[in-house]
Amino acid sequence: MAQTLVTFHAHPDDESIATGGTMARAAAEGHRVVLVVATKGENGEVPDGFLRPGETLAERRVVETMRAADALGVARVEFLGYVDSGMMGTPTNDAPGAFWRAPLDEAAARLARILDEEHADVLTVYDERGTYGHPDHVNVHRVGMRAAELARTPRVYQATVDREYIRALIRERADQIPDAPDSPEADTFDVGVDSDLITTVVDVRAYAPQKRAAMAAHASQIAESSFFLQLPEDAFLASFGQEWFIHDGAPRDRRETWLFDDGATR
Repeated sequence: MAQTLVTFHAHPDDESIATGGTMARAAAEGHRVVLVVATKGENGEVPDGFLRPGETLAERRVVETMRAADALGVARVEFLGYVDSGMMGTPTNDAPGAFWRAPLDEAAARLARILDEEHADVLTVYDERGTYGHPDHVNVHRVGMRAAELARTPRVYQATVDREYIRALIRERADQIPDAPDSPEADTFDVGVDSDLITTVVDVRAYAPQKRAAMAAHASQIAESSFFLQLPEDAFLASFGQEWFIHDGAPRDRRETWLFDDGATR
């Protein structure tokens, strides 16, 4: 039976990296997929001369989001209307309209309205740390969890990263890691959570082409020369061919393998 998945993210491109495979798989299996983005990524970095004269980064990132959504099979895209807060501890955290400073119940009510409209069966947010500590990512967790309470969304998954898996992968495949400024290093990789906290691992290898295409759609932030797009195909599959989640209440003796039908297990 078709259900509705709402994925909640902080900035354009986050959806493609964190849950793009899950979104593409859900759409391919006949589920309705809705993308909600808290901000338009106004404080992202962009090379000089990248934008057209008079074009703002926010405008470009909205266009990129729509292209990525098309690649993933998304049925509806909504922006909550907040402003990118920038990295933790920067002056932009306190800018008018910054998502980091948004009143919790106000922001949660905006998201809850969409959850209600869509009769959402599943919502994805981020883990408590926001995967890597960005203030907007942390607030996606807070706002998303509160919105799920308000809308009584039955199933909430916290998107995260298996930190131990990625550290091991970096060590094992050091020869395949491109020489790019954003290439990760095993000893300093501090994204996500320990493996034993993860309840759900979704195999999205069959949807890697859609996920990669969605990443490439965000050209202002993910250049062709980036680590993400320079990975050889087998290394891309190893790195991005599964997506990790934390599902409160999931059985701890076995891992879920999907977000629907009460989560297939293995």
